[in-house]
Amino acid sequence: MATINPADEPLPHRTVAFADDGFSLDERPKSAFDVRYFASAVRANIVLIVAIVAAAVAVAIIATLLQTPRYTASSTVQINDSSTRVFKDETADQSAEMPSWDTDRNLKTQVEILKSRTLAQRVVQKLKLGSNADFFKSQEAVPPGREMAAAGADAEAIELLQGNLAINLPRDSRIVTISWESADPRMSALIASTYASEFIQANLQRKFESSAYARNFIAEQLAQTKKRLADSERAVNEYARTNGLIRFRESISGNVNGSPEPASGSVTTSSLIQLNQAANEATSRRIAAESRMRAISGKPLMSTPEVINNTTVSVLLQQRALAQAELQQERARHLDGYPTVVAKAAQVAALDRQIAEAGAGVKQSIAADYQAAQATENRLTGEVNRLKADTLGEQDQAVQYGLLAREADTNRQLYDGLLQRYKELNASAGISLSNIAIIDAADVPRWPSSPNLIKNLLVALLLGAGLAAITVFLKDQFDDSIRVPEDVEAKLALPLLGVVPKSAQEDPEAAMADPKSPISEAYNSLRGSLLYSTTEGLPQVMLVTSAQAGEGKTTTSYAVAASFARMGKSVLLIDADLRRPSLHRRVEGANDRGLSSLLTSRDPIDAALIPSAQPNLTLMTSGAVPPSPTELLSSPRLEQIVQEAAARFDLVIIDSPPILGLADAPTMSALADGVVFVVEADRNRRGALKAAMRRLRAMRPIILGAVLTKFDPLKAGNRYSEYYGYEYYQYGHSAGKG
Repeated sequence: MATINPADEPLPHRTVAFADDGFSLDERPKSAFDVRYFASAVRANIVLIVAIVAAAVAVAIIATLLQTPRYTASSTVQINDSSTRVFKDETADQSAEMPSWDTDRNLKTQVEILKSRTLAQRVVQKLKLGSNADFFKSQEAVPPGREMAAAGADAEAIELLQGNLAINLPRDSRIVTISWESADPRMSALIASTYASEFIQANLQRKFESSAYARNFIAEQLAQTKKRLADSERAVNEYARTNGLIRFRESISGNVNGSPEPASGSVTTSSLIQLNQAANEATSRRIAAESRMRAISGKPLMSTPEVINNTTVSVLLQQRALAQAELQQERARHLDGYPTVVAKAAQVAALDRQIAEAGAGVKQSIAADYQAAQATENRLTGEVNRLKADTLGEQDQAVQYGLLAREADTNRQLYDGLLQRYKELNASAGISLSNIAIIDAADVPRWPSSPNLIKNLLVALLLGAGLAAITVFLKDQFDDSIRVPEDVEAKLALPLLGVVPKSAQEDPEAAMADPKSPISEAYNSLRGSLLYSTTEGLPQVMLVTSAQAGEGKTTTSYAVAASFARMGKSVLLIDADLRRPSLHRRVEGANDRGLSSLLTSRDPIDAALIPSAQPNLTLMTSGAVPPSPTELLSSPRLEQIVQEAAARFDLVIIDSPPILGLADAPTMSALADGVVFVVEADRNRRGALKAAMRRLRAMRPIILGAVLTKFDPLKAGNRYSEYYGYEYYQYGHSAGKG
């Protein structure tokens, strides 16, 4: 039996964290997509769902009927790859040269040109839309007055034109669809076709203008480059003649056209390059030899990798290891003076001398390599220094010549390139090939493109279904009423102990008197659940409570007590509701002595016990209603009474007051080994259940589970329940008929 002791630590299985809504975090029901639960929610709110969807459909129909029919005409054009660069042959097909990413960029560029204000202005000027009243009428706009300037009318027409234009470029396609929408089908077809033709004309005009500009520009640049080339050639020849430089220009400028190596001006320069490379290699070999020599200097002979990795040393080490092993075997069998031991020791000593000599030879070889590498490096370095002085004298004369030669070569390449481009432009002048072609011209549409009644109805259905789903979800979230047994676990996070149906008789006690009645069967099922509600089995002290009054708490307490008494257990039922007691009326007894009498005195509990008509069942009424029930129920005397009762009876059931508005039930829950929470089915509470659970869980009791009472399967028929059905509650009657 649990006792009130604030200093005690809570039991491990009762140490849980609570969220803001009062539910234990580890007791929350896991969210899962339960199709049957959603189907039941739809059935329960079918009228609301149908009303929302019908309203959405009605709004869609009305909006569709009020809209003006609009027609969309489309023309398609094909955009091929074409380079707009000046220095390319415009008549050549560049599709093979253009990469895929550049092709996509070119197509997107053409689409942006179609959407541009410049092209829209060309269409307006072509069709004179600024002064066309039919055009403004097709857009349901007021035509500009005569007092408006032509520029203002054109600007307004351009805005209307761009506002109803749609350009579509499918992925992996060169076919662009130009669509235009208006209330006049003929106007839509005319503008869509004009857009395609003006797009081609604008493209050809841009090419012609760019070609004319390029020819003039290149002609001017060609004349200037020709003069610079002549001057640079004369300067090169004059400098070579003055300094006596013969065939030196090719060696200086030989690497201009992409040669990766610098040009060699003379034999001296070539020799310097070769000797410098050889000196660098000699320095590298000397550094490597010096590193190896330093690595073996000052270290034990056999600790260096060069000695150990030597082939001769490796073989000697293997032989020594074998001889040493044989020596150890001989010493294990004979004394040190034995001939075989002496012979093996001499063999090991000889191998040690050979290893030392071989290691010393390796060391001397490394030193010799270092000395040879150093001598080679010094000799090559001296040669390089000598050739540097000779080469510097030649380079002084080659500097100015190289500058003049490179300038002349650059001018010659620039002149050749400009001359070639100028010839190409002159050859292709006046020939303009468009990379854009019209595939389909726009036809006059016969059917309006909008409003689309079917599309609007589908959108309305989707929006209505979504709004209905949100409404049902919010309604379900804010509704904590328990209508079916599944709601107990879903909304209260409590295990379901049992379901008690609503009695067809006015007196539930008469229904419980019939062992085959649905209520009796339900309480028998509840008894079985309580027997295995904890790991230790049936709790010895149980508290039965509910959120509000009138939920069947007292009836459940009495039925459970009577059910266990019929099993042969000694049961004590205590009426702890000191405000509105009801147990004495159920047994038609006096209420002059009871729990309140024991709480205000030191009398033993026998003074307040009342035997009942049910064997093994003893009752304790509430007694006289005290002026302050909370103070009495919070006193240590109540714990003594419960402990004494638990010592005498197999089971003690406490019928407590409701939780909301009172502190009695949460206080007494700490005395019980388990709490049974009674919930009335289909009772509108508006948050009362969650508030009651928060108050109860604040005392951290052991809550065994919940009992759903007054459950009417016919009334809850629109909510799915997999545990109970209407035929189950007819079991007793059907059996009686049989």
